[in-house]
Amino acid sequence: MVIMDEDTGQGQEREQARLPMLLEAVLGVGTDLELRATLQHIVDSAADLVGAHRGALGVVDPERPRLTGLFTTGMTDEERARAARLPAGPDDLAGPDDLGPGDGLGVPIRVHTQVFGNLHLAGKPGGFTEEDLALLRVLAAQAGIAIGNARLYETARLRERWIEGAAAVTTALLTGESAEDALMTVAEQARILADAAAGVILQPTPEGGMEIVTASTTDDPADLVGTTIRPGSAVLVQLLGGEPVFIEDSSTDPRMTTPVRSRFGPSMMLPLRSGGRLIGTLALPRRRDAEPYSAVDRLLASQFASQAALALVLADARHDRERLAVFEDRDRIARDLHDLVVQRLFATEMMLESTRRRAESPPEEDELLGRAVDELDSTIQEVRTTIFALQQPPAEAPTTFRGRVLRETGGAGVLLGFQPSVRFTGAVDTLVDEPEARKLLGALRGALAAAHRRSGIGRIQVDVGVGDEGAWLRVEDDGTPPAKVTWP
Repeated sequence: MVIMDEDTGQGQEREQARLPMLLEAVLGVGTDLELRATLQHIVDSAADLVGAHRGALGVVDPERPRLTGLFTTGMTDEERARAARLPAGPDDLAGPDDLGPGDGLGVPIRVHTQVFGNLHLAGKPGGFTEEDLALLRVLAAQAGIAIGNARLYETARLRERWIEGAAAVTTALLTGESAEDALMTVAEQARILADAAAGVILQPTPEGGMEIVTASTTDDPADLVGTTIRPGSAVLVQLLGGEPVFIEDSSTDPRMTTPVRSRFGPSMMLPLRSGGRLIGTLALPRRRDAEPYSAVDRLLASQFASQAALALVLADARHDRERLAVFEDRDRIARDLHDLVVQRLFATEMMLESTRRRAESPPEEDELLGRAVDELDSTIQEVRTTIFALQQPPAEAPTTFRGRVLRETGGAGVLLGFQPSVRFTGAVDTLVDEPEARKLLGALRGALAAAHRRSGIGRIQVDVGVGDEGAWLRVEDDGTPPAKVTWP
């Protein structure tokens, strides 16, 4: 810094003339509560106050020697690039050539006792004076107060956003979302709140690693889902121990081993834990060269992760209670169908069959009674099939042969617009082995697909049975002409 000697009397007059400018600058830097606007206003006011053509305010990282923000005035792109390489330590000030040719002047700006950033000015015709330095120090002191107020305001707003986001997640999870939708809700809300490039949920794998199961991103998330952190990695050890992991640059950090790490820069990986149980991990990576996460960001995101984990556990418990209620209700319906409906239908069938055998009726009436008996028998079979379906867990893949047949016909019913009727004959669950079951199911799929391609079909009858010669299948429809498929 070059300080020019001037006549003492002239200096006092110039100082008094600039007092109104100082007062205006001091009052001006505290008028805006938005932090970025405040920082820009400080640079502009400082340059105007001392008559500098160029100025820069570099915000320093309190944890390491680097800049986390740069605000300039009167500078070209080339000069801004040079200013970005300013000394970044808390007590480092610019040299004469850091902001371009000419004399330079710099003062630190402190918030409380901590250096927030360094204010650098350059390009004053005739050079800077002792008065310039004194005025700049006064402005820097007031700027520290203004920055402190703006940071408090910004932190309060940020905290409010995270609290509202956590409340929205909790509300969404407790109003009936599926497990997959619940995880996506957490990932998406966290991504938006953290201003991250992606929000992903990882869950433990049977092998001891962690796999991305849900991803929210503005790009295609397909290449993220399925990415795995292998067992034993340093990051995984911390996460499984319930510790958050904060990454400065995912693309260069040796702890990051996934193939997608090159796309991202700063990142947070927060364990989702509740009651000692690790549900998964919430990862929030930002783009490369993006602004690093601040201490406030880390704190609020960690609190959000804890709240989200609790909401996920509560939502899971609610789903379990609802599933139990469904099971109990389905079991009651199945019992009622079996104890009341099936027994009455069976008794009615027996009475009709007995009447048909004893009565000496014309052939037409005898045929009519026979058809009534057959229809009742068919109805009994379908009711029993319904009872079996009610006894199956609704959200799980069936493991029995009978359940797999019903799944195939149920899926076909969505495309057909109606449910095929299904009847079983014999102990199909115990007598049909797996190779035979796969062949029969393949034949059933083919028959149902062929029926879907035909028009004018309103009813399909599927008969599945097993006898001394093995399993068999018959599929009939009411198309024009009717089609019939048998297997084997």
